[in-house]
Amino acid sequence: MTMIMPKTAIIDTGSANLNSVIQALKRLGCDPKVSCDASELATCDRLIFPGVGAAASVMQGIAERRLADFITSASVPLLGICLGMQVLGSSSEETEYGSKEPLVKTLGLVKERVLKLNSCGQRLPHMGWNTVHHGDHPLFEGIRDEAYFYFDHSYAMELGDCTIGKTTYGTTFTSALCRDHFMGVQFHPEKSGDAGSLLLQNFLKNF
Repeated sequence: MTMIMPKTAIIDTGSANLNSVIQALKRLGCDPKVSCDASELATCDRLIFPGVGAAASVMQGIAERRLADFITSASVPLLGICLGMQVLGSSSEETEYGSKEPLVKTLGLVKERVLKLNSCGQRLPHMGWNTVHHGDHPLFEGIRDEAYFYFDHSYAMELGDCTIGKTTYGTTFTSALCRDHFMGVQFHPEKSGDAGSLLLQNFLKNF
């Protein structure tokens, strides 16, 4: 039976190359809308929030587009990817270069903080394939425990009550989270082969 795709939007804060996410969704039969307009985003059934760069830049993009209230009060399933997941936390140590502030205040949908990754002497950024240990959550339906996903980051969210997936690179950090209908993954599912494709499909169909 052909799956009827939900109306899906990618939130554009000006802080991500969106093409790889768009193409990954199109391979699943989903034709996403890309928008930074809250009224347009509000017409969709799924929201995907990618981000690359620095937390301070993403938060600036959110502020300039007046999207903070929309994101935090969204009533439909939302998936943050990489930095898009990190800014769901309470704060981040990833400030702008030269900033005198020790932390960036982020969206606060979960209480955990994002800290500089303690790689215990391993190279930063944490770039390449690594495993995700996860439990029985609909986002990981059909994906084996310790499956490999593609990572590219130097900051990571601490473990907490909303952690549904964790990864070790020097220290262990949250690589997937869920709080109600807000979800996030530290890795890039759009670059993670079959496992990543299945995770995106699960997000579209299971919530």
